[in-house]
Amino acid sequence: MVTMRLFHSDFALGRVIRHTLVAMIALLFASLPFYAHAESVVASLDKNNVAENQVVQLTLRADFTNTGKGPDLSALKENFDVLGQSQNSQFSFNVGSNTALTYWVISLMPKSVGTFEIPAIKIGDQASQPLKLIVHNAPQLLDNKGNPPVMVKTHISQNSPYLQQQVILSEQLYTSVSLQNANLSSPSNPDLVIERLSDDQMAYQTINGTRYQVLTRQYLVFPQKSGQISIAPQSVRAMINTASGNRIIKVQSDPIDLQVLPIPPSYPRDNWLPSSSVTITTKLSKTSATPKVGDTLIWDIEVTAKNALPEQIPQMTFESTAGYKLYPQPIKFTSQKNSDGITGHQSIKIEVVPTQSGPLTMPTATLTYWDTNKEETATVSATTNPITIAALPATSTPKTATPPPESNEEAGKPIAHKTTQSSKKVIDNASNAPISLAKKSEKDASPAAAPISNNDSTPWSWRQYTIFTLASLLTIMVIAWLVLFIRRRKSSANSEDSVPTLQEFAPLMSNDESSAFRTLIQCCRQDNLAELRSHLLEWSRHRWGDEKIKSVDDIKRLASSVKLTQLLMEAELMMYSNQPSNQWQGTPLAEALEEYKSGQPKKSQASQLKTLYPNF
Repeated sequence: MVTMRLFHSDFALGRVIRHTLVAMIALLFASLPFYAHAESVVASLDKNNVAENQVVQLTLRADFTNTGKGPDLSALKENFDVLGQSQNSQFSFNVGSNTALTYWVISLMPKSVGTFEIPAIKIGDQASQPLKLIVHNAPQLLDNKGNPPVMVKTHISQNSPYLQQQVILSEQLYTSVSLQNANLSSPSNPDLVIERLSDDQMAYQTINGTRYQVLTRQYLVFPQKSGQISIAPQSVRAMINTASGNRIIKVQSDPIDLQVLPIPPSYPRDNWLPSSSVTITTKLSKTSATPKVGDTLIWDIEVTAKNALPEQIPQMTFESTAGYKLYPQPIKFTSQKNSDGITGHQSIKIEVVPTQSGPLTMPTATLTYWDTNKEETATVSATTNPITIAALPATSTPKTATPPPESNEEAGKPIAHKTTQSSKKVIDNASNAPISLAKKSEKDASPAAAPISNNDSTPWSWRQYTIFTLASLLTIMVIAWLVLFIRRRKSSANSEDSVPTLQEFAPLMSNDESSAFRTLIQCCRQDNLAELRSHLLEWSRHRWGDEKIKSVDDIKRLASSVKLTQLLMEAELMMYSNQPSNQWQGTPLAEALEEYKSGQPKKSQASQLKTLYPNF
């Protein structure tokens, strides 16, 4: 009996020990999420071996909440194009433990063929393990007739152009399938001046039984240095629909090499102009039926250069002489494009003031250029028909006013000839500057009066009476205008003194800034759009003063807060729109004003959620 009791006692004690051990093990496993869990970033690829131009997806998983700004993908951009990125977060809550998992799925396109290592991607304070990706050459995509669905071809009009000679570059895109998100490249090179020649041209062409839609894009190319210049292959990247699904393709053309020739040693001028044809036309136009000395004539020169930009045409310069003065106007540059290229045009307009009577003959307009068709130097010129200039009408002078000749040789010369000799030195000095630097001086403002020399005893002509009368009228008008202007200034000054100040016109309704700010916040939280403007001006006048506040725009400028400016603009748009004012929500503006005044960000329910779950 005693033995039986001892056996039952030992059995009960064993059960107690077993239950205690089970409880301790369960408690240990229950505490593992709090002590054994380590933060980590796990990276994986949907495939480790891909073909060229095939998209691969990289998945990153972070099992912690403090992920900062997300994954740093800068290390991937050396060997991959990042096509897209998506993010997903998962949360699980259990008794005694919680788990937060964040996933990023990044779509990558390898830039070339080979074996690449996807480096460790850092998220927050953790980083993933490196991965290896093999990219092999993809089999050429062909249709059922053995032709590629997409092709890019480039052609140039001249393989060995001269320096700054026009070259037409044609870029053609052949497609037999529909392209999605197509991106066709454009040629570029720092040693080339490139501009579009025309709009895209569309046509259709059948090649080896396959019908292609052909898009042609043309460019004008002007090499800026001699020697070899390479134009990189032009490419198109797009997505096409194949039997196995959507596929991104990248097709390139062959590169182009230009062998640019220098300026030929036989070219005689520094003003280099390569062109297939240059023409010059000139015309001297009268401004009166019988032009006299001192009248103004117009000399028009038109220069046209085929296959050249208008800025490439050398500017011609002409100098004044003893027989005329030249006053050039700014040159006008125009151009015209067609299938053969560009044609540059310069329009030169020069005012001509004759200083001597007799036939007026303008100099020959000559331009030297390099004929790209004949490969030789060419010269083009144009002459202008002369125009006879009449002398100024003689004025009657007393015989005693005529000075005697100085010598026997000058006795037979006309008096008018001696008069023009006195002004010849002035004309010669002005003619030394080129046309582009010549300017009208005050002495040249009325060239018609230059060759006239009247003594005090000479009676006035009708022209002088007219000039005197006009000058007198002008003087009277100026004096009258000054008197009227002074009177208006005095009246405006008196009226300004009587204008009430802003404080007198619209006195402040509140005692201090704090009370005005409380009223403004209450107006915002009550969504009272009708009284918002008056309360805004009331508070801002307390804060910055009446001299700085005239409108709500002054509040935006002085506050210098992007958020506050945006909310004020939204309120103004609602205020002046046709929408009902009761649709305006003023709480965001109230919070922005409180943040601005306190200088501390106001915590909202959304910001508290972001504190608990940064990726929410």
